[in-house]
Amino acid sequence: MKLKILLINCFILMMSCETKKADMIVHNGAIYTMNDLMPITESVAVSNGKIIALGKYKNLDHLITPRTQIINLNGAMMTPGLIEGHGHFYGLGLAEMQLDLSSTESYQDLINMVSDAVEKAQPGEWILGRGWHQSKWSDSENDYINGFQTHERLSEISENNPVWLKHASGHAGFANEKAMDIAGVSSETEFGFGGEIIKDLSGKPTGVFNERAQGLISKHVDSNLEENSDLKAIELAVQACLKNGITSFHDAGISGRTIEVLREAIKNDLLKVRIYAMLTSRDTTLLNTWYKKGPEIGTGDNYLTIRSIKINADGALGSRGAWLIDDYSDRPGHFGMPTQSMDYVYKVAKSGIVNGFQVNSHAIGDKANREILNQYERVFGEFEDLSKNHRWRIEHAQHIDPLDIPRFGRLKVIASIQGIHMSSDRPWAIDRLGEKRIVESAYVWRDLINNGAILINGSDVPVEPINPIASFYASSTRKTLKGFPEGGFEPSQKMTRLEALKSYTINAAYGAFEEDIKGSIEIGKLADFTVFSQNIVTIPDNKILDTKILYTIVNGKIEYRAN
Repeated sequence: MKLKILLINCFILMMSCETKKADMIVHNGAIYTMNDLMPITESVAVSNGKIIALGKYKNLDHLITPRTQIINLNGAMMTPGLIEGHGHFYGLGLAEMQLDLSSTESYQDLINMVSDAVEKAQPGEWILGRGWHQSKWSDSENDYINGFQTHERLSEISENNPVWLKHASGHAGFANEKAMDIAGVSSETEFGFGGEIIKDLSGKPTGVFNERAQGLISKHVDSNLEENSDLKAIELAVQACLKNGITSFHDAGISGRTIEVLREAIKNDLLKVRIYAMLTSRDTTLLNTWYKKGPEIGTGDNYLTIRSIKINADGALGSRGAWLIDDYSDRPGHFGMPTQSMDYVYKVAKSGIVNGFQVNSHAIGDKANREILNQYERVFGEFEDLSKNHRWRIEHAQHIDPLDIPRFGRLKVIASIQGIHMSSDRPWAIDRLGEKRIVESAYVWRDLINNGAILINGSDVPVEPINPIASFYASSTRKTLKGFPEGGFEPSQKMTRLEALKSYTINAAYGAFEEDIKGSIEIGKLADFTVFSQNIVTIPDNKILDTKILYTIVNGKIEYRAN
């Protein structure tokens, strides 16, 4: 019966497109549609930025004109355009302009990179970087304080240049003495709720600022960025996305200024990636403005949608800021911290649902996940009619108490995870949580799926590189990018490859209320496609990371082509 209905629908749709001619036809490859009624098709025809026909190439002759662009895949794989389910678009662009510290294997490596930058910099110029992670360094931790290095060596090689280096997680920052002097930070400086200035036994700041305390330094950095750096950051972010096959991007927490820059980018035809924006809950003025205005959907031919709010409930495991039920295994007596009060979370969630906004909350620790679920459930109970199709999300959902896992499916809360975090973090995260919590409650994707939850995938860029192939590999193998361990970490929690692919396409579209226009290759949807050099669904595990992006097509135009 399904086949009969499919054939009838295809006939009707083909007939409806008789008067249109194709601007582009893609054929001769493994084209995965993400539509369960027609999982694979031989060819796709596009007109005016939308899909107008699917099927056998020989049946599309009547759509071809001398101006039709024919793309022969030569056996390559094509999917709907990949959707980055959680990242920081402006942060991605800004990171492209800073020191990339993600490859550092020791504190000395960081010192060397900063020293080189200081030599090239003007006196007083800020040295900015991102990506260091002390848990991945080989240096001895004997002189560490609360699990972090201290600033003395950094300050010694940069006396005249302020230095500000963001942790890989984005939840901590490392400053030299010059930067702290500019910010007026001293032994007397204290920080209250939601942040921590790490100090030595004598009370002197070590240079490490956790969570919201980072603002003490970063506000001085922001005021020293070059003119036009905002638009430059957007351009660099676009280029990085397209190179990696990303056609849409869920921007997890944007400011009013970033919205202005995105609009300017649209005006100047610079925004070639579709943005689904989450308003940062840290700016109450911004939220109140948008509550009055209401959601904005599909601006600039579906390149900008603003209909969600991002709440930050806790920190990260790497900085020991993730909020836990039980204390950290490697820092007894420390439970991490909430970065927003639950009263405020409830207030924002209530205002969000009343004013038509989706609510998406950053929660990494099991305590944070539980408390966010509690506040969501409270709001859903108070507004039953408004919550019937809420599609609210928890961003990261990394560490979830087993008692709370079924609540995702029951409450219909989407888990917006990042497969690559498991690959990158699992080798050291066991030290934070211990074996029992790692096995039973961390990165529990299969348990979430089995309990009815929908999963969205992403990279959390610039926390991790934006590469979706790496995240796909981690999601389906549970291995590090070096292929360790054999069989993967907690292999029972693997996604299937099709599940991993859906988490980057149709699931991500659903998580943004956009499944009617994107996320699958169907007639009438936007012509956004990603073309891979090989079939990542069928090749052996050890070949996945060799995959290249051949084409990125957005709105029926080739925006990236591999050399």
